[in-house]
Amino acid sequence: MSDTSLSARDVEAHPDYGTRAIPSEDGKKIDKLLDSHTEYEFGGPVGVVGIMAGFPILMYYLWICLVFYDGQLVFPHSLDDVGPFFGRMWEHIRVDASPNWYAWKVYGGLILYELFLALWVPGYMQEGLPVPSLGYKTLMYKCNALGCVYITWATAAVLHWTGVFRLTSVIDNFGHLMTVAMIVGFGVSFGAYFVTVATGKQIRMSGNFIYDVFMGACLNPRLGPIDLKMWLEVRIPWVIVFFMAVSGACKQYETYGYVTPNMAFMCLATWLYLNACAKGEECIPQTWDMFHEKWGFMVIFWNFAGVPFSYVYSVVYTANHDPELYRFSTFTYVLLFATLLTAYYFWDTSNSQKSRFKMQSKGITEFRRTFPQLPRGTITNPKYIQTAHGNRLLIDGWWAYSRKPNYVADWIMSLTWGLCQGVCSPIPYFYSVFFIVVLIHRVGRDFERCAKKYGDDWARYCGAVPAKFIPGVY
Repeated sequence: MSDTSLSARDVEAHPDYGTRAIPSEDGKKIDKLLDSHTEYEFGGPVGVVGIMAGFPILMYYLWICLVFYDGQLVFPHSLDDVGPFFGRMWEHIRVDASPNWYAWKVYGGLILYELFLALWVPGYMQEGLPVPSLGYKTLMYKCNALGCVYITWATAAVLHWTGVFRLTSVIDNFGHLMTVAMIVGFGVSFGAYFVTVATGKQIRMSGNFIYDVFMGACLNPRLGPIDLKMWLEVRIPWVIVFFMAVSGACKQYETYGYVTPNMAFMCLATWLYLNACAKGEECIPQTWDMFHEKWGFMVIFWNFAGVPFSYVYSVVYTANHDPELYRFSTFTYVLLFATLLTAYYFWDTSNSQKSRFKMQSKGITEFRRTFPQLPRGTITNPKYIQTAHGNRLLIDGWWAYSRKPNYVADWIMSLTWGLCQGVCSPIPYFYSVFFIVVLIHRVGRDFERCAKKYGDDWARYCGAVPAKFIPGVY
């Protein structure tokens, strides 16, 4: 069986069908090796210190250039200007990005509200993959993000129309909220590390304090029935991203009496992403993030601060500039929206195909139905390579053409988020430039791990699906 490609129908009669997610004995030995710290990533302790210090500085710099320097990158004019230049930068941060009480109320209120909803809103219970560090025990995940998201939207609408909380204030307080988000990101990262070590639940540790804070100490942090890692991945960053776009639209409407197609595009794009994460939440427990990635600064800070305050630069630019500066032709708008929707279709269905394939491998054939369910989201009788490790490698659907079709579509969507403001500013393209670097690095980590885990079976898989991203290109 280890050297043949089979369909689910062929395996369905096998007595091990639906239980092969548990690896063989040799596979367990490999998993034990992979579930231990063997080498440093991200440049080791020095590299992660650079990331932890450098990325917040970069976020402040790009925000300042976007808001106070017409969206253009600025630098000291001369050696004599270095001191005054950094003085001006600091003054913007001190005055316009101070962690004021208003920002704490808004950001802290969102966190508490989302925790409350996650705890009390009914949800769909989804079993995760067997976790090697837990003796291949599977965890249950409460998937109620969709209901929580729509309740949040309804709450925000009521608060806005009654004047209790005007949504325009979100984008007007971007700097203040960003600083609070950074403080929370650092605080939770270090807090999670100390609590995990104090309770003796740390895994895969290097022994270097700052590196372990960055990578994380705990794998499955929980607050009652809430899996904090999954909760944070969906409920905070993408909710803020969406409301940032809605805030920009509200600001345009109050200023000009209409919403530009560019801002409408960002409202649609951010809604698609948020809704997809929420409606397909039961697929998240099948992902690398839940199964292997620990809950450290890399994940925590990025979801609390990085995503919501560095992915929406196009919204900030278009909300604060004359629409005549970035007005497109009708044909360009049609092409822009068509590109977004096409990329979204492939992203949504490729993620669905992979996650449901993993569920099929566990014997699950009935899937949750949420809006929108797109054609080809589930593969009937999927073809795969059965590995000696015990896992299966999908070679059907969009995954027959690329090892990471979801990444390709995801990156194209990120590019459109910059394109929606044209060439007015280079800063909104930060998302797509940064994202491609992250994806290439992530793929390298993933493929290296798979090569160790599957050995010759991985080589067979690479032969069956040679393209990492785009067939015939790369």
